[in-house]
Amino acid sequence: MRRRRRRGRRPPRPRRGGRLGIGLVVLAVLAGVAVWLFAGIGDGSKKSPDVLTTPQLRPVPGSPARDDRHQAPPGIALIGGPTVDVGFKAPPRAGLLFDLKTGQVLWRRHPLTPLPIASLTKMMTALIAVKSSKPDDEVKIRHSSKTIPGSKVGVLPKHKDVRLEPLLYGLLLPSGNDAAVAIAEHLGGTQRKFARMMNRTAREMGLGCTRFTSAYGLAPSNKSCAADLAALARADMRETRIARIVAHRSAHPRFPIKGGHLFLNNTNPLLRQNYPGTVGLKTGDTDEAGMCFVAIVKHGPRELGVVLLHSPNPAEQSKKLFSAGFRALHSRD
Repeated sequence: MRRRRRRGRRPPRPRRGGRLGIGLVVLAVLAGVAVWLFAGIGDGSKKSPDVLTTPQLRPVPGSPARDDRHQAPPGIALIGGPTVDVGFKAPPRAGLLFDLKTGQVLWRRHPLTPLPIASLTKMMTALIAVKSSKPDDEVKIRHSSKTIPGSKVGVLPKHKDVRLEPLLYGLLLPSGNDAAVAIAEHLGGTQRKFARMMNRTAREMGLGCTRFTSAYGLAPSNKSCAADLAALARADMRETRIARIVAHRSAHPRFPIKGGHLFLNNTNPLLRQNYPGTVGLKTGDTDEAGMCFVAIVKHGPRELGVVLLHSPNPAEQSKKLFSAGFRALHSRD
């Protein structure tokens, strides 16, 4: 007897929950890939908008670690504008090329790493001085220049009253530590109190990398970063008295000494080499800080600034940056 063929049951449909589980796994994998990609962008890869245009420095014994906890100060834009690609065989430890008028950065290297800044400190000393005094204010010289370490004017007459403006020339051109001490004690009462004024001003300006312990910067405890120094340079150059002084290759202001004048030469290497368009600003040099330089150059309506910290050759490296920067800007005009 032929058995009736039973209709087979259809295979059970997969539960919706199974498909949902597979979908969740796929989404998790995609999310992981996205996180990995974005992590690559943020850590300094070539896709990063925050990429440095020169190779990373190898750690230098005794140097501070790179510190990305700080933010760019107000008025300094690290990203978002045109950039130039400039490389160095022996790069500075940190540096910046920026538009003085807009604060837009065109090239940078470790812009937020605090480092010793040597006599670049005097940019803040000068800024406080012009905001707190008049050119004809009298300053009493309390100390002999012989007791002040480092670079100095050297002929400040102890126990005499002198005009403040010649001291500013002595501060900014030959980088006189004795002039810095005289100004600090005149405005702050003591050097320590003046350092507090400097730090308070830095906080008000939003200079998060910056810390001062003296008015002249001989100790390595005076620190800042390239971005903060760019903001400080912009503030200095807005002050007519400072801008006028730092543009001088040499000067001989009247002063109450034999001969009646100070004879001062600027330490700015670009001014000394007659580099076209140079209008400022300040040098610094100690064993710990290396050679430091903030330079301002103007070509027509364009004005660019360079900050170099611990540079092996500030003059040549700044000229290379200026050439690239002005060439890039002129090509866009």
